[in-house]
Amino acid sequence: MTLEQALKAVRGPDKQAENEARTRWDSLAKPLGSLGLLEDTVVKIAGLTGAADIFLKKRTLLIFCADNGVVAEGVSQSGPEVTLAVTKALGQGTSTVDYMARAASCRVIPADVGVLLDGPMPGVLERKIRRGTGDIALGPAMSREECVRAIKTGIDLVRECKEAGDDILLLGEMGIGNTTTSCAVLSVLTGKPVEELAGKGSGLSDEGLARKIKVIKKAIEINHPDPENPADVLMKVGGLDLAALTGAVIGGILYRLPILLDGLITDTAALCAVKMCPEAKSALLAGHMSAEPGAAVALSALGLAPFISCGMRLGEGSGAAAALPLLDMALAVYTSGHTFGRLGIEAYTPK
Repeated sequence: MTLEQALKAVRGPDKQAENEARTRWDSLAKPLGSLGLLEDTVVKIAGLTGAADIFLKKRTLLIFCADNGVVAEGVSQSGPEVTLAVTKALGQGTSTVDYMARAASCRVIPADVGVLLDGPMPGVLERKIRRGTGDIALGPAMSREECVRAIKTGIDLVRECKEAGDDILLLGEMGIGNTTTSCAVLSVLTGKPVEELAGKGSGLSDEGLARKIKVIKKAIEINHPDPENPADVLMKVGGLDLAALTGAVIGGILYRLPILLDGLITDTAALCAVKMCPEAKSALLAGHMSAEPGAAVALSALGLAPFISCGMRLGEGSGAAAALPLLDMALAVYTSGHTFGRLGIEAYTPK
C-alpha cells in the first residue's frame, strides 16, 4: 500500500461504539463523568476500535532510532556515539524505559531507521533508510523519497504489530539532536517563535540553548519548508525518527490501534500526521506533559490533554510507559460491573 492509498483508506471513529461505552460508564456506581479523562479515553478507544468491549492486554512500545546531522552545529552535549549506545541498550532490554515498560507489562521494540554509526545491535529491528540525516543548517535533512520511505516504514511497523495481536501501541524515539529538529518542525507548523519552543534538551547551558535557537532559525530560513505540506517540512528540517513516528500515527488510525504518545518528539510527529490526515487524531492519547517547552504547544495544537505531568524529559517513550497503568486502572473500573443496580441505589442522572 502506498502512502496515498493509506491516507485514502482511513475512516473516522464509530459513534455507536462511543455511545455504548459512555452508557456503560454512566451505569457504574459513581458520579457521572467523575473519572474525567480516563472515561473519555475509554470512550475514544471504543470509537477507534468499533467495540465497547475493550482489551489492552497486549501492548508494545515502538522506539524509532536515528541520528541527526544538525548535531554538527553544537546543539547537543553529546553525539551519535550516544545514539548507538542507547539503541544497543534498548535492544538488550537495559535502557531506562525497558525497566519502566516491564513494570507496565509492555514489550519494547526498537527500530533503527537512521542510526549513523555501525555496530552490532541484537534485538533492534533493521529498518534503516539512511545513516543519519543531513545538517539542516546547511540544507534539507533528507530527500523526499527518503522521507516517504520513513513514513511508510512507520505505517508498516504498526501493521506488523496489529497482525501480531497488539491492542495498543506506545511511541518513543532515540536520536541525539532530535529536540532541535522537532522544534524546527513545530515552529513551521504552528507559526510559533523558536524561542517559545526550544528547551535545553539533554542538558544544554544557556549559551548552548542560544546557539540551538540560532541554528533552528537558520535551518528554517535556508530550507523554506512549506507549512501547508507536512512531508515537505519533515524532509527539509525534520528527521528520520520524526518521519517514521508520523507514519506510526497514521498507522494507528489506519489499523485501528490506540497510539499513546510520549513527549515533544512524538507530539510533533503526531501533529505532522494530523496535518496530513485529520482523522489520525482519533487514535491519539497523550501520555504526559513533557518538560520541554514545545510539548505544551504541540499538545495544544492537537487538542489533547495529557494523563500525567511529572516534569519528565527523558524520551525513549518513558512518559507513555509511565501513563499506561492509568489506562489499566480505568479499564478495571469500566469492566467491573459495579453498577447502581448491583449497589442497590438509584442511578445518577444529569441535572
